[in-house]
Amino acid sequence: MSSHPALLPPLRLAIDGLDDGLLLLLAARTHLARAAGALKAGSGVQGRDAKREAEVLMRGQGLAYRLGMSPQTAHRILRLAIEEGCRAQGLDSDLDQSTVVGGTGIIPAHVSNDVSSPMHGLPVPLLKLVPPPQRLAPLARLIPSVVQARLLEQMMARVLAMPIANGDLDFMADRRIGIEVSDLELRWVVTLRERHLIVVREPAEATVRGSVTDLMLLAGRLEDADTLFFQRRLVLTGDVELGLTARNLLDRLPWETIPLGFRIMLNRGGRFLRGAREAYHGCG
Repeated sequence: MSSHPALLPPLRLAIDGLDDGLLLLLAARTHLARAAGALKAGSGVQGRDAKREAEVLMRGQGLAYRLGMSPQTAHRILRLAIEEGCRAQGLDSDLDQSTVVGGTGIIPAHVSNDVSSPMHGLPVPLLKLVPPPQRLAPLARLIPSVVQARLLEQMMARVLAMPIANGDLDFMADRRIGIEVSDLELRWVVTLRERHLIVVREPAEATVRGSVTDLMLLAGRLEDADTLFFQRRLVLTGDVELGLTARNLLDRLPWETIPLGFRIMLNRGGRFLRGAREAYHGCG
């Protein structure tokens, strides 16, 4: 294949122009966000609007999908733009989470994400004895589907009580989202009816699929959703816009609104499963 080195400088010049345009657009967005913040303050509105932010992220990722662009990349770009707007309004930024103390960030400051931490509860030699989830799949399938459904419904009712009560999940009314635990060969379809999340025997419109370990790491806020989707450890299929809307809203769910017992269970369970997986594969 013949090369055309003479075409490289003008291409780079065009890229530089687009980079400048991106920065100019971000600056303009920040000025508009500052103006919006002044209007909100004048109206007595305080703090961030999680629902509005989720709508912005969902709309942008839906557009990216239609343009053939990575929705995860769009999510990162828009998240940066949102955080810059929050800075302009004098609001706390999620980008400062790593330096926030006192448990105001998504992951409490006292919780370590180091897989070598003794909070796994077992030393590495014992973790190596834990069988991989695939071997437990036959046992998991022995649990009646009705029992599985009721347990999942009870957990969702506790963990998502506040967003359900606030109407943040109303977009799921009669919409169906599937949850597929690939290594345990378990699958549920969830919908919202009369302000209750229930498991139904109907086809899913959108499905999130991943291993039990990665789903627990996501639920316990031990892994970032963008990283899991980018690395294809979690996969979203079907109605991408519906799935991204649900993901973004759950991603913005304040950690402190989840009952303490569930926070401890999700965090320690995710850490244990990650430690067992890495020990089993000889990475621990």
